[in-house]
Amino acid sequence: MFHAARRRACAVAAAVAVAAVAVLLSALPAFAHGFSSTAYVDLTAPATGHVRAAIGLEYDLLVVSAADYQKDDPLFRAGDAAFRSGDRAGQAAALDAHAGSVVAYVTRHFGVTAEGRVCAPARNGGFRVEQREGVPYALLALDYRCPEAADAHEVRSGLFPDSEGYVRGTKTIVTYDLDLRSGSAALDARHPTFSTRQSWAERFWEFFRLGAEHLLTGIDHILFLLALIAGSRRLREIVLAATTFTLAHSVTFIFAALGLVRAPASFVEPVIALSIAVVAGWHLWRIWRRRSHAVDLETAGHGHLSLDTAGWTRLAVVFCFGLVHGLGFASALGIEQAWSWTLLWSLLVFNVGIEVVQLAIIIVVFPLLGLLRHRRPVAGLWTTGAIATGVSVMGLVWFFQRVLST
Repeated sequence: MFHAARRRACAVAAAVAVAAVAVLLSALPAFAHGFSSTAYVDLTAPATGHVRAAIGLEYDLLVVSAADYQKDDPLFRAGDAAFRSGDRAGQAAALDAHAGSVVAYVTRHFGVTAEGRVCAPARNGGFRVEQREGVPYALLALDYRCPEAADAHEVRSGLFPDSEGYVRGTKTIVTYDLDLRSGSAALDARHPTFSTRQSWAERFWEFFRLGAEHLLTGIDHILFLLALIAGSRRLREIVLAATTFTLAHSVTFIFAALGLVRAPASFVEPVIALSIAVVAGWHLWRIWRRRSHAVDLETAGHGHLSLDTAGWTRLAVVFCFGLVHGLGFASALGIEQAWSWTLLWSLLVFNVGIEVVQLAIIIVVFPLLGLLRHRRPVAGLWTTGAIATGVSVMGLVWFFQRVLST
């Protein structure tokens, strides 16, 4: 009877593993990195009634959007050729040659008003192109002449909207020093505007939301966390693993977002994918090593407070991979400006949003697995094995995909 129950558990777990892999593979086109974009805007006031916007946009997106996705458009042909060649001077020249179309597109989707009255934009100087997070970014300066002196300004951004069908979930990160106020704001399709009158609570919520959404929509980071949960059989294990991961990614996140540490996306993205496969594979290796006694993993050691050598090694691996994940988190924010308490505050709030979602996932998933492991050790073993298998496969798929795409 026990063997029959065990066979049934194995069959169910195998079906779960196949379903998990299928779901994860089907999610690949929707969630893999590279399908969203971040625009950067720095606002200053050189004089009364004058707002200067320094705007950074992904070069290839700007070209195709300004050309309205028409491949026979002169801007598209010139910009695409320069993009493929990697010639930054040629990329800037292509934008300068078709500045009217480019500026028209940007000003349609980004604007500044003063006390409800529209500020008129004009281009200031030519385009520049620089490398940012491994891709070329076009830099454009716009001078907005406002009709009158104002106590506050409102900013609107709808750059690279989902309706264009090329990317989804574009974020516009704005830093400003206007109206005797300074701060940061995060704009997207659901929150396209902000005012320099915004309170500290509104600024807190914007960056908290941005951090939470980044983790929720970044399935690679979620899978890494699920791999940690599946491989942790006791509460203190997942607490130590999650704390180690948090400490590691917080360090590099802050340093990278402040421009103190840099690593190309061609390195960061494949390593993040590899970390998912390795951490999930660690649990599968432990199961294979114990073989017929693998069920003991679900029941042994409840009275011990110390970690064995394998436990400390796992934490060291998690810490190293956490450092790389921090670079991935930083790329979502990517503010590059001189050190300031305002910037540090924004970065920390963004990180708080990440951590709250991470903690929520642990609170929901770990007790359910713990209950299953306690009452049905065999089913618990196969369930965590199925999760680890699906996550490991997905990590390897992403790893090879990202290596081959660089």
